[in-house]
Amino acid sequence: MRPKQFTLSSVKATPTASLLLRYADGEQFEVSLIDTIKQHPALERLKDPKVFSSAKVGDHGASVIWANDDELELAADNLRARAVEQAGSVSHEFIWNWMARNDLSLDAAAVALGLSRRMLAYYRSGSKPVPRTVALACLGWEEVIKNDGAYALAA
Repeated sequence: MRPKQFTLSSVKATPTASLLLRYADGEQFEVSLIDTIKQHPALERLKDPKVFSSAKVGDHGASVIWANDDELELAADNLRARAVEQAGSVSHEFIWNWMARNDLSLDAAAVALGLSRRMLAYYRSGSKPVPRTVALACLGWEEVIKNDGAYALAA
């Protein structure tokens, strides 16, 4: 069973290449796909307004699909992450990427951030929003590691 926060209940395409998304947890987001379409040649057909307007919820709410074409499909969790980031917040993918970039297990990442393993797991799974302070702690931790564990003081 998919987590509610990543299960789409409805989608509506806008004329400006955005999607209005509603998730099973009741949250609603708008996500612009202009940059995504430009960056991925496989999505070229979405530049056609008629194709883009055909957006619908995919099987089991796991994705958005266009023109009944499995090649034109974007995952619901990735769309939510993009929407959260476009709104100026921090997505669960930030935590995943930070851990992968630094080769950290859940336990090691929790210790590095001074968080409980359970709380970090909530952030990483997307079941709880990632506080900006946690994102800043991730970035600060990376800076310290880059400077061989020494805190750099501004001159």
